Amino acid sequence: MNYGEIKLNDIANGEGVRTSLFVSGCRHHCKNCFNQQTWDFGFGEAFTENTMKEIFDSVEPAWINGLSLLGGEPFEPENQKVLLPFLIMFKERFPKKTIWCYSGFTYEEIIGKVESRAHTNISEEMLSLIDILVDGRFVEEKKDISLVFRGSSNQRVIDVQKTLEAGEIVLHIE
Repeated sequence: MNYGEIKLNDIANGEGVRTSLFVSGCRHHCKNCFNQQTWDFGFGEAFTENTMKEIFDSVEPAWINGLSLLGGEPFEPENQKVLLPFLIMFKERFPKKTIWCYSGFTYEEIIGKVESRAHTNISEEMLSLIDILVDGRFVEEKKDISLVFRGSSNQRVIDVQKTLEAGEIVLHIE
């Protein structure tokens, strides 16, 4: 897997101060995507053990709230294979820090309720490690700059852990 950027001390992509990892590779190709260069799976640099160490070191301070995954598309099957073991290590090392994930896939597509390439033999395990999922493709016609942590009104900010517990979608932010 490649990544396009790591943003340290990011306050735009989740609650609090975070480290944001922008993975490469996305087949959605949303109209007016803010990060089109990351559509290419080969864009950026290889995600290595040194990359993981850099991210772990960056979230070590107590004032860092956690990690945000963006893209590109974290739930492209190729990216899931690399992100799952990374997220397992992250949660073991930082159990009190949160993981936010921005995906063009819906929650229903990730869990296989709606057919999608995002639903793989590891997608639900990866989802179980995420605290907040901002789901759904960016839709230019539904763009709304007043929305918190999302770009278009079709997107949802889902509390994944409460959703898994309740067996139905629980929104973190309306």
